[in-house]
Amino acid sequence: MSGGSERLTVNGQPVPLAEVPDDERLLDTLRWRLGLRGTKEGCRAGACGSCTVLVDGASRLSCLTLTHELAGGSVTTIEGAGGDPIARQVQEAFQEAGALQCGYCTPGFVLAIAGALRELGPASSTPELLGGLGGNLCRCTGYAAIVRAAEQARAGLR
Repeated sequence: MSGGSERLTVNGQPVPLAEVPDDERLLDTLRWRLGLRGTKEGCRAGACGSCTVLVDGASRLSCLTLTHELAGGSVTTIEGAGGDPIARQVQEAFQEAGALQCGYCTPGFVLAIAGALRELGPASSTPELLGGLGGNLCRCTGYAAIVRAAEQARAGLR
């Protein structure tokens, strides 16, 4: 375990890392240490996107990230998305577009779209925006509602 003074901010709250093993994945820290179960565990190999969170505003796969790599950084999970204006816009668009389906993949999609919008900006094209979702999988839908939600969220930021 690393030094006792290391901290991570999760959804605006400081989290000391003294008790977190150096080899612990962010996914496990969020779900099992902090009880933030909105971050879903899918493949644990970076292939499904269910575990996507925002790290310092950029989307990141928590199953491929060691918690200690983020010491001093800030993580936003779906539970904290309401405090991020872009993620909140995406959540609203998902609701309005009927893009929720079973909901398992939704947190990952919401945060991946928020990260892509932050990186690319509202002037991005639909193909550019959807390129930021590479690796996010939904087993319930043909993605049409998710695409509509992404486009609607982008339009709302203009």
